[in-house]
Amino acid sequence: MKILTFFLLFISVIVSCKRAKENPPNENQDFKNKKNVVFILVDDLGWKDLACYGSTFYETPNIDRLAAQGHVFTSAYTPNPVCSPTRAAILTGRYPSRIGITDWIPGNDPKTMPLLGPEDLHELPLEEVTFAETLKEEGYKTFFAGKWHLGDINSLPEDQGFDINKGGHHKGSPPGGYYSPYNNPKLTDGEEGEYLTDRLTDESIRFIESNEDNPFLLYLSYYTVHTPIQACKRYLGKFQVKQKMLHDSIAILEAEGSGQTLLNQYNPEYASMVYALDHNVGRLLDRLENLNLMDDTLVIFTSDNGGLSTLMNNRIAPTSVRPLRAGKGWAYEGGIRVPLIIREPGVNKHSTINNPVISMDLFPTILDVLGISLKPELHKDGLSLTGLMEGQQEELHDVLLWDYPHYHGSGWTPGQALRKGNWKLVYFFEKDVYELYNLESDISERNDLAQSNKEKLAELKAELSIISKDLKTKKPIKNPKYGSIK
Repeated sequence: MKILTFFLLFISVIVSCKRAKENPPNENQDFKNKKNVVFILVDDLGWKDLACYGSTFYETPNIDRLAAQGHVFTSAYTPNPVCSPTRAAILTGRYPSRIGITDWIPGNDPKTMPLLGPEDLHELPLEEVTFAETLKEEGYKTFFAGKWHLGDINSLPEDQGFDINKGGHHKGSPPGGYYSPYNNPKLTDGEEGEYLTDRLTDESIRFIESNEDNPFLLYLSYYTVHTPIQACKRYLGKFQVKQKMLHDSIAILEAEGSGQTLLNQYNPEYASMVYALDHNVGRLLDRLENLNLMDDTLVIFTSDNGGLSTLMNNRIAPTSVRPLRAGKGWAYEGGIRVPLIIREPGVNKHSTINNPVISMDLFPTILDVLGISLKPELHKDGLSLTGLMEGQQEELHDVLLWDYPHYHGSGWTPGQALRKGNWKLVYFFEKDVYELYNLESDISERNDLAQSNKEKLAELKAELSIISKDLKTKKPIKNPKYGSIK
């Protein structure tokens, strides 16, 4: 009898949750003054991959135009150095460790290393509430295009608050590459030679045109510039010529752990992908302006992790984010610091914000800018950026955490990192080693102060223990078969 009672109670809870997610918006809501949201997420775009962030080889005039009209964050972070955990954090406003996704889905922890990574979820749980669901309840039309990478059947964009899904499925890279046929179950093939970045923009523009009289959320999650590195043929020649003019026209490499980091931007194929991205962002912005929607639209542009600058096995990465250290897969600055540009509705004014912020902050920021009550019980780890954008707030977060207890093909070994003020702590489980850096004077994380500043080291170790306990982070365990596996 007890078992039956428990089962019926469990079923009732599931049904209640499902009903809550499926409740239609109030048909009588006044949409007159509601603002739209255009959220542009680029895959693997590095901190220095834009001209407005310092690149001299890549060209991004349209994204630079957006930056000139909005807030440019120089110390914006993702909570994880790989794709899926950050994507979950963006949508929910919660740390990846709190959700249970700390590695890319499905991950690839090797079984021949000293440690075994903790068990990890392979989909965003349905009970997690996304900002798409929140806006949908407010009467917004919601649209998703591009990379999802947060689950398969029953855990796709349409299961997490999006009315329309164009291209979002479980794969982390385009299965058919960047040219049609795409081999994507959520995106019909285009004409031969169609470029995926163009197509996703076309779909997004069509959505805007059909919803210009309704408040909408457009979540454009480009697959680019994730591997495979496939040039946009229209622009390849332009950057091949430019490459020949470079002083350093071949890869310059530096060792990083068991991998190697690219120190210069020279790759014309990658540059053409960035240029195609920029061209399409320009198309999207132009259409908003032509429809007189720009002043009624919040535009957010960011990346899901640092640039792919560090790889193992003598592979050469496609980009460089120097002066930041390492790249995607590492909790050094190169793997977690990303571009973030926010243009507020009706505000055409540039500012530079140097305060540390993190991906979870975007959920409450969207609500705040749209005039929707904040929901801290949902976006538990995120804080609104409006105070910073209005110049009325100096600091936002006391500490920031990066929890990546897994191995990565860049050479990273399981570890964590924490930032407090200008101080950064990096910890590696395998060797039980702490590193300490002062980012104000050492953004490249070259001068380890762990031995010379024991007081600050102890302070940050205590902070790491506190936040790890709060988030219930999982540690890797010793591999009992290590050393015996051939």
